[in-house]
Amino acid sequence: MTSIQPLTKLRSERFDRPDILKQLNAASRRLAELKGVAASMPNQGILISTLGLQEAKDSSEIENIVTTHDELFREAAFPEGAGSAAAKEVARYRQALHVGFEAVRSTGLLTSNHILQIQAELEKNHAGFRKLPGTALKGEGGRTVYTPPQNPDDILALMADLERFINDGSLFDADPLIRMALIHHQFESIHPFYDGNGRTGRIVNVLYLVKQGLLDIPVLYMSRHIVRTKSDYYRLLQEVRDRDAWEDWVRYMLAAVEHTAAEGIATIQAIKALLMDTKHRIRAGHRFYSQDLINNLFSHPYTKIEFIEHDLKVSRLTATKYLDALVAGGFLAKRKVGRNNYYINMPLYGILTGEALPAARE
Repeated sequence: MTSIQPLTKLRSERFDRPDILKQLNAASRRLAELKGVAASMPNQGILISTLGLQEAKDSSEIENIVTTHDELFREAAFPEGAGSAAAKEVARYRQALHVGFEAVRSTGLLTSNHILQIQAELEKNHAGFRKLPGTALKGEGGRTVYTPPQNPDDILALMADLERFINDGSLFDADPLIRMALIHHQFESIHPFYDGNGRTGRIVNVLYLVKQGLLDIPVLYMSRHIVRTKSDYYRLLQEVRDRDAWEDWVRYMLAAVEHTAAEGIATIQAIKALLMDTKHRIRAGHRFYSQDLINNLFSHPYTKIEFIEHDLKVSRLTATKYLDALVAGGFLAKRKVGRNNYYINMPLYGILTGEALPAARE
């Protein structure tokens, strides 16, 4: 049998420590502020689209799947193109997040079946939970640092227990943010899939907060913080297994929520300010202004003629004229991919990436 115990075996009182409660209060305040700021956006779908891409990049980077923002945004605009394998894999993360969000929104639950659907979308297979032994987590030098449950029956039993813990708050008397930290560790320790466990687990984090009503939409993306503190993340994961150091793990995750929410607030406020400024300037200078146009320019960091045709219900010729006029007005930068053009919302690119616009290239 596996040594992993159900989370209900933990005593919730051990987290009633001053240092944890102080961090919990700070994280909760920031998360509530993030929820409010996101709700103030005229179109929250813009945030799901744009911030979801950024989270996809950062979460995949933790697993050493590395792509550039330029590759990722190009892949989102031209999925049929010859983009890099990494960019295509990262782009699937956003789709997996969407699949999970729709499942939680429609059912109010976050079940094992939903988690299976998320992982299947990430990996583009239906291997399901692990059925064969041999999975081990390696550290530096290829040394095995942790062996997750190997017996398929243990994996199924542990996932069924975790599903109950996720969906029945009465099983453990603790704040949802503390429960989220416990859920994430348990999922990563069960390691139920052959591949995609880390990325699936980070999607589960934000979907759990949506399920609990702490967020309306999935906009708390902790992967960037984890990238910055990767050694602490893996060290603290392991110290729970080695030393039962749950308190240190929970405090780390609460700090991640606080820092990530603060960054998310700043990013959303910057996007909102840019959107309103762009909206007013286009409306003042171009008769073709519409809210659908603004939604397009802020949902796709890199847009293209076909997107404008579809979203604005105009001809290809008209869409091209609109985009070229916005390039001439300084709103967009025009680039070429093969025989096709794409158009970059330059200030939005800067907000999302913190980088300068990439130089033009074929």
